[in-house]
Amino acid sequence: MSQVASSAAPPVEAEAALDARAEEFLAWLAVERGRSPRTIEAYRRDLRRYSQHLVSGGRSLDEAGPTDVVAFIRSLQSDGLAAASVTRMLVSVRGLHRFLAAEGHRADDPTADVEIPSLPRGLPKALSVAQVGSLMDVVVGDDPVARRDRAVLEVLYGTGCRISEAGSLSLADVDLHDGLVRVTGKGARERIVPLGRCAATALERWLTPEGRGALEPELWARRGDAEAVFLNQRGGRLSRQGLWLVVHRHGDAAGIGSLLTPHVLRHSCATHMLDGGADIRFVQEMLGHASISTTQIYTRVSTERLRAVYRAAHPRAVA
Repeated sequence: MSQVASSAAPPVEAEAALDARAEEFLAWLAVERGRSPRTIEAYRRDLRRYSQHLVSGGRSLDEAGPTDVVAFIRSLQSDGLAAASVTRMLVSVRGLHRFLAAEGHRADDPTADVEIPSLPRGLPKALSVAQVGSLMDVVVGDDPVARRDRAVLEVLYGTGCRISEAGSLSLADVDLHDGLVRVTGKGARERIVPLGRCAATALERWLTPEGRGALEPELWARRGDAEAVFLNQRGGRLSRQGLWLVVHRHGDAAGIGSLLTPHVLRHSCATHMLDGGADIRFVQEMLGHASISTTQIYTRVSTERLRAVYRAAHPRAVA
């Protein structure tokens, strides 16, 4: 009997599993450091790529030395990865090796003397006060969606909260009487943020039977939806993507769609507060920055604006 060659495609090799100790590190990040599932998945991708690099060179986590780490960085750079991506991967690798050393899995940390490539710190984008005013002005109407969208924009700009923080707000987090909102940020850290008159007014109009009440379903699909501050038109918690759409739709209507993202509203909040004389440590606390060095970048924005105004107004500034 003659043999017939099989036409079936060769099996696809399954993606290599991470070392058990790397998985232990990821579990530690999730449980002890409160990292989100999205962040954990990013770490997993980075560490898988690092592991594959070591395996291709016949090395293991136990054998990896500084030269292996440097070679990994150079391989990423030769592959054309952006500097920010290379830096993020090295942070993941450094975190793993520090964990291995701290847990006694290794006696040393091969990344200890490897410098993280420096990134040019660009100035964050910020809208002008007039542009923010134009954005708010395009939200017209008194229907439930218009009330919600105005509240979303006012809260993002008025509190400087991240889009994920706005989406996770629950009714119990809002205190309209005292004009405060409890925001849960990175690492499940909570902070109390003032709402301001415009944001409080927009929220008060939204949180009424004619606003949020008109979008409430007869039966809640999920337990957490009933407590959500912002609802979609189906009566569920407004998702991150839904919040993005609100911002972009009205940004386009205001003619600033190419400049606007939810994070630009956060940048604008911080920049305008510092321009107005707010203490940098207050802005740090309000935005939920773990380190004041993160907040300090906004002082550079204010300095640049001050310099531009000076050059335009002072008769001998450019003489």
